[in-house]
Order: sequence, then structure tokens, then C-alpha cells
Amino acid sequence: MKKKIIPVLLAIVLIIVIAGISFGTKILEKYSYTKERADLDAYFQMAGDSDVAIVLQNEIIEERARLFDGVYYLDLNTVHKYFNDRFYEDKGEGLLLYTLPDDIIRTVTGSSEVTTKDGTETLAYQPARYEGDTLYLAIDYVKQYTNFSYEGFTAPNRLQIYLSWEERQTAEVKKDTAVRVLGGVKSEILEDVAAGDKVILLEQMETWSKVKTADSVIGYIENKRLEEPRAELPIPVTDYEEPEYTSLTRDHKINLGWHVVAGVAGNDTLDAVTANTKGLNVISPTWFKLSDNEGNFTSFASQSYVDKAHGMGLEVWGLVENIEYKDSIDMYAILSSTTTRTKLIDGLVNAALTYGLDGINVDFEQISMDCGEHYIEFIRELSIPCRANGIVLSVDNYVPTGYTDHYDRQEQGVVADYVIIMGYDEHYAGSPEAGSVASINFVEEGIEKTVSQVPAGKVINAVPFYTRIWETKDGTLDSQAVGMEMAEEYVNAHNIQIEWDDETCQNYGEYSEGGSLYQIWLEDAASLEVKLNIMEKYQIGGVACWRLGFEKPEIWDIIEAYLAR
Repeated sequence: MKKKIIPVLLAIVLIIVIAGISFGTKILEKYSYTKERADLDAYFQMAGDSDVAIVLQNEIIEERARLFDGVYYLDLNTVHKYFNDRFYEDKGEGLLLYTLPDDIIRTVTGSSEVTTKDGTETLAYQPARYEGDTLYLAIDYVKQYTNFSYEGFTAPNRLQIYLSWEERQTAEVKKDTAVRVLGGVKSEILEDVAAGDKVILLEQMETWSKVKTADSVIGYIENKRLEEPRAELPIPVTDYEEPEYTSLTRDHKINLGWHVVAGVAGNDTLDAVTANTKGLNVISPTWFKLSDNEGNFTSFASQSYVDKAHGMGLEVWGLVENIEYKDSIDMYAILSSTTTRTKLIDGLVNAALTYGLDGINVDFEQISMDCGEHYIEFIRELSIPCRANGIVLSVDNYVPTGYTDHYDRQEQGVVADYVIIMGYDEHYAGSPEAGSVASINFVEEGIEKTVSQVPAGKVINAVPFYTRIWETKDGTLDSQAVGMEMAEEYVNAHNIQIEWDDETCQNYGEYSEGGSLYQIWLEDAASLEVKLNIMEKYQIGGVACWRLGFEKPEIWDIIEAYLAR
């Protein structure tokens, strides 16, 4: 009997031992630390020997750097997005420009020479070079005009870049351990760290923390392997001192009137259009009109006009516009060429100096989105001789909307003296529906959005001296713009009942005749006063008026009262 039991017991014990070993193996397998290592090239998504990953602050971003001849380069789009959007590429002429308040720094792409007003310097690297159609800028060249820090690491190639230096949490490693791809003992190892190494804590969880190592590998470490966190405040980089863009803003409110001059003879109407004005301190004659794609323009400028205006106590800001010959000019061709921009700027400034103008008013409308970067570069470059010669530079803008963001009002607010909002044409010729030229909400929204980007003292809001008379017949909409006197005569001639509309803050009237519906939202003394109150609310730099000769005389009493506040 005993002989039979013993084998059975041995078998049971053996089974238990095997089961225990199996269970223990599984437990050990479950809780033991894997020694498998991650492929760092795959982790950083490397794509070739010249590819360089970018760790910006504490994040691996999708944009990449390149390594050419031992020099780190960033593509222009990355530079614009994260670092500095003043670098300008002229692809046609093979130039990289950087505009300062008093100079344009120039380098020919692919060369090592940089030209300034003080001469030419040869660098140890190429500031700008093409790879295919992509322009790359040397990171050290970008750093000459931007405050940031960078450090390069190898195996694989990666850059750690800091643009800001907020307080951060750090911790020392207690004992040798590994940084893993994810929080878990079975996650692959990214990098080994030793006791005493310092890591930056990015996120603390219950048992693991997300960290960044000294060589910018981001992964996870067990909390039990870390000492207590402590705060650390990095030293910011302040090597580059941003130059001051001085402005010629006045110490009083601007009251500008646009004087439409369609030919040389139009200069003779100066007395007539200013006869009833009060408080007018700037007149802007529409003198300069782009005429071709070579940077030329027609001019109706008159010395006697300037002398007479100065004698009346008026500053003269000559207007340059691109609408008169719009069918024969290509704004992209004009503004995207450094040679053409320079010719246009030289011509405008020479005209201003020749006639003793106090300012230049730029009224370039219908600028396409792809032309935006060239347009703002034109404004930057024009500001240099204007600043140097005491010529006020003002720029006309639409009421801000998403599709006009490329006008870059924020940059205008830095380099120009005044940013003028054309606070009208809410409803315009060809508009799909009848409505106000400038309702109060439209006007206030334009001012509010502009002063969020431009210093209020540099903002001027332009008001309309015209009204649109709308006709709707058989589903077709038509309109005509008329001055204040003619609008009033129209209302009286048709016995239109006028009532104040609280929504637009305008007097509104309508009538039907011959199957047509006629509507009118009046621009008059009452509507103007509400607009001026809004302008005073935002403490902006003044008012502009489109256009002189369309107003009623009593309008000037209201404007004069606004100027005196």
C-alpha cells in the first residue's frame, strides 16, 4: 500500500513544483524590468543623415532642422512660425532681407556675405541656402536677431531650443535607472541615467513621471527612483536687444480729410473743399497712382498746393493708391521684387522731399493673400526713409476680418506711424444685400480688433461722408453713393419718413414706387456723433474723413467738439 502511495505523492509534489515554477516565472515575467531598447532613430522619426529633430521647450515638434556642413539650418516657414517673421525671401532675386528701423540687412542666398549700410561682412557659414525650392536659414544667423538658446545632440541628431524660460520642476535620480518610452517596466528603454543625474519633471503621475533628460530625451521614470522635486528658474537669453522703432505720432488727435484730386486741375479745389472745415489738421490729396509694374506712378503733386495748405495750418500727407489703373498693374509683381519696391519707395520719398510733404498715406487695396508678406515688407522698407526724413507714414486698412489678416496690422503698428481703419463699406456697390455703410457695431468691432493689435494712439478711424441709396426691384439690388446734402435732398423730395434705428445708430427710411423698394441709412450729424463717442471710448489717435466735399457744414462742429475732449 505504501509502495503505491509514495509514487502518487511524488507525482503530486512534482506537479505542484512545476506549477509553482510556472507561476513564479509568470510573476517574474510580469514584474521584472525589460532590457529591450527602443530604436531612437524611429523614436525621433529620423529621415537621413542631414535630418535633425527639434525639441522646442519640452515638446518634439513636427518641424525639422537640417545639418549642412556642420551648421544647423531651419527652413524659413519654421523661422517665421516660431522665431521671427521679419526675415524676408525674395526668391526671384535670390535675396534674404532683414529690415531694421534704419537699415535693410541683405545676403545673397548661397553666399557667406552680409551687407549692411556700414559695409559687407563675410561669415564663416552661409546665412541662407536653398535645398530644392526650400530656403534654409542658419540658426546662428537667426540668433543674431532673435533671443533663444539652442544645444545640439547626436545619435540621433536633435536640437533643444528654448524661446522662453519659465520656472520648472527638476529632480535628481536616486540610483541608476532607465528612461522608458512609456510608464511601465515592460516599456522599452530610451536612455540610461545614473544616480545624481538631473531631469526636468514634465508630468507627475502616481508611480511614474514624465521627464526630460539633460540631452533632451523625453520619457518616463519611476517616482521611487527620483529625489524630491525642486523649483528652478532658468536664466533667459537676452543677447539680442530689439531696436526701437521710433514713431512720428503727434501729441494731438489727427483730423484728416481726404481730398480727391483726379488731375492737376483738381488742386485748384483746395479752397472749396476746406471752406467750411473746423479742426482739420491734415489734408491727404490723392496725388500718386501706381501706373505700371516697374514701380512707376503718376503724380498730380503741386508745390503751390502744399504751400497754401501749410499756410492754412494743414499738414499734407500725399496719398498713393493702386486702384486707378488696377487693370494694368500686378501688385504681386510690384511688391515681390526688391528692385521694384526700392524704385517705388525712392520715387515716393523723393516726391515727398521735393514738395515738402509732411507724410505719405498708403492706400493699397485688394491685396491678395499670397502678396501679404511682400506688402508688409514694402511697408517696413518704406518706413526707413520716412523715419529718417521726418515723413509721417500712415497706412489705410479695411475693417479687420479673417480674410484681411495678411495685411498684418500688428506689424504695421510697429513700423508705421498711423494705422487708419477705413470704417465704412460694410455694405457696398455690388453687396448682396442692402444695409448701412457703417453701422455702429461694424465701426466699434473694427476699432476694437485694431487696437488689440496696434497701440491705440496710432489708430485713426475713418468715417464716411456718404450714404448709399438702395433700390430693390424684381430681386435685383442696385445702389448709388451720394454726399450728405444730396441724401437729404433725396429724402425730402420723396417725402421719406425717417426714424432712428437703434441697431445701426442711424436715421433710416424707405419707400416703394414703381415696383421698387428704396432704402436709405443716413450718414449725418447724429450717426457721426455716435461714432465719435465710440472713438473717444477707445482713446484712439484721431479721425479721418472720406471724403472732403461730401459733408454738411454742421458736421465740423461735432468733429471739433470731439477733438477738444
